[in-house]
Parts: sequence; structure tokens; C-alpha cells
Amino acid sequence: MAGFEPHALGLARRWRRMRKNELARQVGVTAAAVSQYELGQARPSAAVLARLALALAMPVEFFAAGVPAPASPGRAHFRSLRATSQAERDQAEAFGEVAWRVVEAVGRQLRLPQLDWPEPARAEDVRTVAAAARAEFGLDDGPVPHMVRLLEAHGVIVLSLPDASERVDAFSHWYGQRPFVFLNPAKNDKARSRMDAAHELGHLLLHHDAEPGSQLLEREATAFASEFLAPSTTLAAELPARLDFDRLHELKRRWGISLKALVYRGHDLGIYRDHTYRRGMSLLAQWGHPEPGDLGPREQPSLLGKAVDLLNQQHTIVGLRPREWCTTCP
Repeated sequence: MAGFEPHALGLARRWRRMRKNELARQVGVTAAAVSQYELGQARPSAAVLARLALALAMPVEFFAAGVPAPASPGRAHFRSLRATSQAERDQAEAFGEVAWRVVEAVGRQLRLPQLDWPEPARAEDVRTVAAAARAEFGLDDGPVPHMVRLLEAHGVIVLSLPDASERVDAFSHWYGQRPFVFLNPAKNDKARSRMDAAHELGHLLLHHDAEPGSQLLEREATAFASEFLAPSTTLAAELPARLDFDRLHELKRRWGISLKALVYRGHDLGIYRDHTYRRGMSLLAQWGHPEPGDLGPREQPSLLGKAVDLLNQQHTIVGLRPREWCTTCP
């Protein structure tokens, strides 16, 4: 009881997307009592804490005091801020903090990739920033082989959001000195997963101290992602002068970006006039989603999963159960 951490209760409840009155009903207390627990105005008894843990599907140790909270200045950048409800954003951000706890536990046991990161940039010329980031990451003028693995190799924690609304496309956040990117697996589209990952990279580099939610920031992040995945100087020489979808399908496979993105880039680069651009977008709308030319399964993160598997193997050999090396992990 003396070691109860109020913040952990609110964190678990937001992750499970459970209202206070619903949690109170399952536990057998009042909603006012749950509020008092979360505000630190009262502590649950051992029996009530056990019921709280059961209702939230968390280990009792998760609520122990002394577990540091992440230093997280600012708010997370959501890809579709206006389309998501507050409850959906709360759930996603709560998962982010729980994931940070797991990463901290893993980092005490294994050496994760160090953050190899470009200096924060100003968005005065997004194309220049994207070109500088590509050079910093050791890329030439060709396609990015695997966007998610590139981020992981340079110290970014990339994770899939579990049970998240489809409206939460992706979001990113700094936790202390390490950036996190969260992708939604609900839309299993490789081109989209690559664009989402590059979009969040743009937020992390360009908008580290900006207030989220502005459409200007979203447009800048999208412009960064487009340039990072397919540099203008190279792509402009490869795009067909007319709307040739056979050639566009080839470029889709080569660059790993959607037909819609290619048509948009062609218009942005002055290759396609307004009427050609509108005709291309109209055709793509008629074909619907997913668009023709499936690229295969989406890009998925692997770093943290492999690290946890390795730790579980090592601790099984020495006789430790997984939760004994991560007592506050769910």
C-alpha cells in the first residue's frame, strides 16, 4: 500500500480504454474512489489493488511506486489528430508509455542500438532537410530498402499499436533521449507503412518543439516523407512525361511508394499539369483501396521483439521467469 503509484493506475486505465465508472463497477468501489486513487488522495487496500490489477489485466507490480516516469516534453504528433477522439489518443499515448517501460527494462539487460541522429532542423526548406537526413543515414539517391529497419538501426524504437482504432494511423514521441514511432497494423499496406514511418521521422526531425495539430506541420511532414523516400532529382528523371500507369507501377515497385504518391509528386514537380493530375487522381479513386499493384505485407518492426526473445531465452537458461527481469511489464 505504501508503494502504490497513482500515475500507473491512470496509465493502465487509459491503455485499456476504460472509464472510471466502468473500472469502479468491476472492482466494487465508487468512481470517486478511483479518482482519488489516481490523484494520490487515497491508496487502495491490498485486496482492492489486486482487483484493479485483475480488471486492467496488469501485474500488481505494475502499480508499484519508484518506477520512473519518462521525461516527455511536449505532446505526441498524431498523423490524424482531428480524426481521432481524445480517448483514442489517450489509449495510444498510454501504450507508448507502457512500451517505454519495457524498453527501459530491456535496455538494462541488453545494449540497444545507440541513437545515431541528425541535428534537429528547421523546416524552411523541407527538401534540403530530407536530403541532409538521407546523407546522415548513409543513403544514396536510390530507394530506401526498408524504412522501419533503417529507423531501428539508428536507435529509433518502432512498435506496432495493439488494438488501436484505424483512425490512429501513426504517431511519434520523444521519451527522454530516445524517439519512438508507433505504426498501426490495421491497414496492411507496405507503401502506406513506409510513408507513415517516413512521415513520423519528419515530425521527429522538424517539429521536436512544435505544438501538434497544425495542418501546416502535417503537410511539412508529408513533404519530408515524400522527399526522403524518393529524392526529387532522381524521381523526376524516372517519372513518365504522360500518365502511363504501366510505368508508374514499375516505379511503385522500385521506390515502395503508392501510385497516388507518384501522381502527386509528378504534379508537384511540374511534370503533370493540373488536368492530368486530376484525371490520375480520379482514376485512382475509381479503382478504390487498396490500389492496384500490391507490394506485399507492410514493413514491421523487429528490434524490440528480438531483444525480448533473446532475454527470455537467456533467463530461461539461468532459471528466471520473464517477469523477474521486468517486474513492471504487463
